[in-house]
Amino acid sequence: MIKVEKLTKRYAGVTAINNLDFEVEKGEIVGFLGPNGAGKSTTMKILTGYLPATSGSASIAGFDVFEQSIEARKRLGYLPENTPLYTDMRVSEYLRYRANLKGVAGRKVRQAVGDVLELCNLREVEHKLIGALSKGYRQRVGLADALVHDPALLILDEPTIGLDPNQIRQVRELIKNLGGKRTVLISTHILPEVEIMCSRVIVIHKGKIRASDTAENLLKNQRTAGSMRIEAKVGNDNATADLLKLPGVKDVVAEKDGDYTLFQVRLEANTDPSEEVMNLAMTRHWGVRELTRRRTTLEDVFVELTHADS
Repeated sequence: MIKVEKLTKRYAGVTAINNLDFEVEKGEIVGFLGPNGAGKSTTMKILTGYLPATSGSASIAGFDVFEQSIEARKRLGYLPENTPLYTDMRVSEYLRYRANLKGVAGRKVRQAVGDVLELCNLREVEHKLIGALSKGYRQRVGLADALVHDPALLILDEPTIGLDPNQIRQVRELIKNLGGKRTVLISTHILPEVEIMCSRVIVIHKGKIRASDTAENLLKNQRTAGSMRIEAKVGNDNATADLLKLPGVKDVVAEKDGDYTLFQVRLEANTDPSEEVMNLAMTRHWGVRELTRRRTTLEDVFVELTHADS
């Protein structure tokens, strides 16, 4: 559905993306991740026809986004981070207007608008002015706009930004239900959402692809660190130095909490020194009130990949 080869974009003195190569297959929901300034938005703007590339190629459903831009965009629905809506129009009026602009045949406009009103749970506000809607409803109107011409591909840039937890859950379920029939490329900073929604993850950093795999495989294969939390009375012992000597311990941060010290311990990948910590505590007669091992998360993978020097 998406094919990108040697895609490069340079501004004056700055290379935003450099020789990107990736593909997104039909029916996939792919998370496109990276820190601010990594090149995510630049890549999305090129794919959606808002920005030309310096070199390389990109295609959507086999249509070149530069040479066959209109055909490519017919198959694309785009929800930008800040959804541009006409706030003085009513929801259904706006969606009819957008359907006509996107070339939906006259007889099919009513059906298309009705379908996205149902899909995005907008029936109860279809006659309201967009300017009177909450942030959550406006985001759903933007998503309905992206879907009204029944595109094969959706590109979503931070679709849950500014939403409350209930609204995030609703949008997440909607996006999950779109997978299979439609291909979805989604950029977001909410990494737990990516683990729930996405079949695959692409991580970009400093304009280059750092990883492309399922979240499960990234957690297994990357040299990512887990962590451990320890709360203990350690007296006058130099407990930080003692913990750093244990196998698998990468870093220790200590913070006092009355008579107790709270230790945040970063671990090497695939290690669990819990037994060694307890043995050390018993030997030194520390009073331990908590010892918690936290599993490696996609956030850990993200931090490792985007803090790499190369």
